[in-house]
Amino acid sequence: MRVQPRSALVLTVVALAIGGAAAVATRPGAKPRTPVAPVSWLGLVGAPRAAVSTAGRAIVVLKTPPVAERVQQQHGYATEIQERTWSASAGAAQKQVLLRLAAAGIAVKPDYEYTRVLDGFSAELDSRAVSLLEQMPEVAGVYPVRVAYPASISEKVLASKEYAAGSGHRPDVQLPGTTGKGVTIALLDTGVDAAHPYLRGRVLPPIDLVGGDPSADDGHGTELAGILVGAGGPGGLHGVAPGATVLPIRVAGRQQDSSGEDLVYGRTDQLIAGLDRAVDPNGDGDAHDAVRIALVGLAEPFGAFTDGPAAQAVQGALDLNTAVVAAAGNDGAAGPSFGSVAGPAGAPAALAVGATDARATVPQVRVVLRRGLDVFYDRTLPLAGAAAPSHPLTLQVGDGVGKAAVLPVGGDPGQTVVAASRAGAAAVVLYGSPLPAGGLRLSDDATAPAVVVPAAAADELLAARRAGIDVEVAVGPARRSANAGRGGVAGFSSRGLAYDSGVKPNLAAPGVAIATAEPGRAEDGSALYGTVNGTSAAAATVAGAAALLAQLRPALAGPALESLLAGYARPTGAPVTAVGAGALDLGASAVGELASDPMSIGFGVWGGAHWHATRELTIRNVSTRRLEVDTSVAVYGDSEALRFLVAPARVAIPPGKARKVKVSVLAPAAPAGTRLVTGAIRIGAPGTETLRVPWALLFRQPAADLLGSVSLSETSFAPSDASPAILTVRAGAVVRDGGTQIVPVRRLDILLYSTSGKFLGVMARLNDLLPGAYSFGITGRGPTSARLKPGSYELRLAAWPTLPLAAKPDRAQATFRIE
Repeated sequence: MRVQPRSALVLTVVALAIGGAAAVATRPGAKPRTPVAPVSWLGLVGAPRAAVSTAGRAIVVLKTPPVAERVQQQHGYATEIQERTWSASAGAAQKQVLLRLAAAGIAVKPDYEYTRVLDGFSAELDSRAVSLLEQMPEVAGVYPVRVAYPASISEKVLASKEYAAGSGHRPDVQLPGTTGKGVTIALLDTGVDAAHPYLRGRVLPPIDLVGGDPSADDGHGTELAGILVGAGGPGGLHGVAPGATVLPIRVAGRQQDSSGEDLVYGRTDQLIAGLDRAVDPNGDGDAHDAVRIALVGLAEPFGAFTDGPAAQAVQGALDLNTAVVAAAGNDGAAGPSFGSVAGPAGAPAALAVGATDARATVPQVRVVLRRGLDVFYDRTLPLAGAAAPSHPLTLQVGDGVGKAAVLPVGGDPGQTVVAASRAGAAAVVLYGSPLPAGGLRLSDDATAPAVVVPAAAADELLAARRAGIDVEVAVGPARRSANAGRGGVAGFSSRGLAYDSGVKPNLAAPGVAIATAEPGRAEDGSALYGTVNGTSAAAATVAGAAALLAQLRPALAGPALESLLAGYARPTGAPVTAVGAGALDLGASAVGELASDPMSIGFGVWGGAHWHATRELTIRNVSTRRLEVDTSVAVYGDSEALRFLVAPARVAIPPGKARKVKVSVLAPAAPAGTRLVTGAIRIGAPGTETLRVPWALLFRQPAADLLGSVSLSETSFAPSDASPAILTVRAGAVVRDGGTQIVPVRRLDILLYSTSGKFLGVMARLNDLLPGAYSFGITGRGPTSARLKPGSYELRLAAWPTLPLAAKPDRAQATFRIE
C-alpha cells in the first residue's frame, strides 16, 4: 500500500493547422503598435538558438483522471491492481478519442501517450483534427508542443589538467554519514555515458524516448550525472550523492532543426513522457516503483506556465511521491513583472533552482590596453577559458601568429577563441557581454588565453589602430584571486515571476564552473573531465542534496522533501525573484520540522482600493513532536500600503499531521512608484528553525495588446483540404517597460459567426501561448468538420491574459467569404 499525503528571449513560434476560414482582421479602436525588434534566446553566452519547427504538434489533455489523480482521490492509498486498472482506463479514454477521429476520416498516430502523471497524448494534428477535438466533451485542452534545451554549457579538459585553469570545483554540499545510498534519481536529459569510470556501477539501464541508440549521450546528461553520483575522480573529485543511483531517461538528443541540421534539444511532449516513465520505470502501469527524485536538466525558454500539460505532469509526479527538481533557465534578468523563468520550472509543484557562483577564488589576469603612450584601460579580469598565461605577454593587435586578436563576443565566443588560436593568436580579447571565469566551451586546441573587455574600450583600441596609432595589449600571468562575486546570483540565471505571479526560482545553488565528467575518451584513452555552468548544474546540485536528505529521512513524502529544501534555504539578501527563499542550506533542511504546500505564493495583481486576495497554506509537521506553530508575514521594501491577516495565526499540529492556514492581503493604495512587492510568510515553533514561503504581489502589469496583426492569404476561396488559406495571428507581446517583459496569452479563442451575428461554434481554442506568430490552415470547414455553405462569415478572436484571471480579453474580428 502507498501512503501519499499531499500537504534577451526565445519567443516560440508555433504553427498549428486548424479548420475554418477567416479574412484580414482589424481590432476595433486599435492604436498603432510600435514595432518590437526580433528577440531570441540569448542563452548563457549570448548565442541565439537555432530555430526548431514544432508546427502541427500538439498535446491533447483529457478529463479522465490519470493514476496520480486517482491516488490522491483515495488519500494516497492504492494497490498495484488499482493503479494498473486506472492506467488502462486512461489509455482506453485516449483510444475512444482516437476512434472518434477515425470515424470522421481523420487518422491520428500519437507520438507519446500518458496515463500516470496526466491523461493525454501528443501527435501531429491536421486542421480538422484540432477542430473536432475542441468539440469533444472529454477533451480538457489542446496545447502547443514547444522546444526545451539543455540548460548549461561546459568546457572539456583532460583528466591530467586542472579544471578550467583551476576554476572548477565541486559543490560544498554534504550531510555527514549520508551518500544517497538506496535513492534513485531519474535524470531526464540527453542520456549518460555509463562506461565513464566516474559513473561506473551507479547508472541503471537507460530508457530512451527520443529514438535511436538508447545508450546515446550528447554530453549534457553525463555532466549532470557526474554532479549527482560521480566518485573516484582526479584529486578526490566526487558528486553530491555518490551512493545514489541514476536512471537515465533520454528525453533529448540530436534531432533536426528547421534547417535540417542536427541540434541537441528535446520537446515538451518528450519531457512529459519522461516524467510518465519516471513514476513507472518498468512501464507496467503501476507507479509503486516511482523514483524518489526526478531531475529535469532541460529548459523550455520562458515557458513558465502554471496550468499547462508540463505543469500538470510535474504535479502528477509529485502526487506519486516523486520530487521534481528543474533548472530555472539561463536567460538572466527580465521583468520586473513576468521574468525569464523556463518551463517546467514555472510549475507550482516543481522545485525550481537558480544558479550562484560559489567559488572562493577564480583565475584572473591583468589586462592593459595602450594607445601610443596613453594607457586607457587597466583592469584585472577573469579568464574566460582554460588557457592561462604563465608569464607576461605584450602583443601587437592584429591577425596572425603571435598577435592579440580583438574580436566581438558574438553568438559563439567559444568557437571564436578556437578559430583565433588555430590561426596563431597569442591572446584573444573579446568585447561585449561579460562571461564568467571558465564560461566558454572550448576544444583542446584553444591555446590562447581569452578575456572579455567592455565594448567601449575595444572601440578605442581598434579606432586608434585604424588611425595608424601604435597600440598594444598586455596580458599578465594568471593568478588565483578572491572571487568578488562569491555567493552571488549568476548573471545568466533566470528569475521570476511565473505566469500565475508565483515566485520562481524556489532556491539557488552553486551552478558556475562545477567540475564533472565529460563523455568519451581522450586520445590516450584516459577519461575526460571538465566544468559546467548553468542552472541545470545548480539543479543537479539540489537533486543530489535531495538524495542525501531522502536517505537521512526516508519517511518524507515528495512535497515535504521539496519544501524542506526550499523553505529552509539561507537568506542571501538577493531579490526574492532571483533566489526564492535563498541559497541551499542542506544542514538546516535536514533538521527542519515543518513543511508547507505550496512552496511559494503569488497574490496576483492589485485591483484597487477595495481589492483583497486570500491564499491557503497547508502546514505539515514532519517532526516526531507536537508543535505550536506561529505564522506571520514579512514584507521586503515598502510595506505601508499592505495589510496582512493570518487565520489562524497560531495552531497546534501533532506529529505527521497537517493544518491549513489562510493568508489574506489588503492594499487600500498602491505604493508610489512600485510595480512589485515581495516578502516571505514565516512559519515557526519554539525550538525550531523558521520555514519561509516567499510571496509576491504585482501592483502594475505592462500595457500590451495581446492580439496584434491578423492576416489571411486569401479572403475569398472555395473549400479545400489540400490547399487551405493561411490565417496568421500575432498573439502576445514583448515589451520594454522597466525591463524586457514577456506578455503571454492564457487562452486564444477563434469563434465562428454568421454575418448576421449567429454563433456557429468554436473553431479553435489554444492554451498557453508565448508571444509569436501562429498560423492556421483555413480549409472552409466549420466546427463540426462539415463544409461551410457558400456565403459570408465572421471570425471573432479573443485572447485572455494570464493575470488577472477575471480580466477581459483582447478581441479582433475577421470576415471571409466561401465561394
